[in-house]
Amino acid sequence: MNWEPLLLTFKLALVTTLILFVIAIPIAYKLSRSTSRIKPVVEALVSMPLVLPPTVLGFYFLVAFSPNNAFGSWLSEWLGIKLIFSFPGLVVASLIYSLPFMVHPIQAGLSGISKSITEASYVMGKSKWETLLRVQLPQIKPALLTGVVLSFAHTVGEFGVVLMIGGNIPGKTKVASIAIYDEVEALNYDAANAYSLVLFAITFCILLIVYLVNGKYLKGFWK
Repeated sequence: MNWEPLLLTFKLALVTTLILFVIAIPIAYKLSRSTSRIKPVVEALVSMPLVLPPTVLGFYFLVAFSPNNAFGSWLSEWLGIKLIFSFPGLVVASLIYSLPFMVHPIQAGLSGISKSITEASYVMGKSKWETLLRVQLPQIKPALLTGVVLSFAHTVGEFGVVLMIGGNIPGKTKVASIAIYDEVEALNYDAANAYSLVLFAITFCILLIVYLVNGKYLKGFWK
């Protein structure tokens, strides 16, 4: 078994999760506090990757980032950025595709914080961002952990999006899910099984840790 697709998969998942953690917190904070009429529109846009087929997103990414289109041409000529069939392209696509898995748990956690705690922080002279970083986020550690783990695990399991935007370039865009598909196409079921077992074991362990840390397993065990 070639370990390169697995290493590339976990590299992609790690980079995507780290970036998502930074950009999802302000989005989740705004959504948890907003009463604007456009809030449902923003929430719908954030949640669309949950229901859209991955190939739909992958197709539009492919069209948008293509050098034949204005945006893709501008990225290539003026910024020197090539997103089609490249690792950076996989990261951009993964950010959009895994966004709801980071935003939703954090938004739910922030929405559940007592208003009295937030108001007490404001009375003590803390700004909104100081309150968020020093008071609110420490209160929702389980939600943060859930968002991080779900985003990581979801990125590990991507197939349609990464295939459309990245293709199948060994060492560059060929992640584990694509490697499994290739081995099945070649009727090499032993290699496909090896890749699948590694992904299954790692994702199971990651999710198990989340449930243990959040106390859900122990609470259910003692009932």
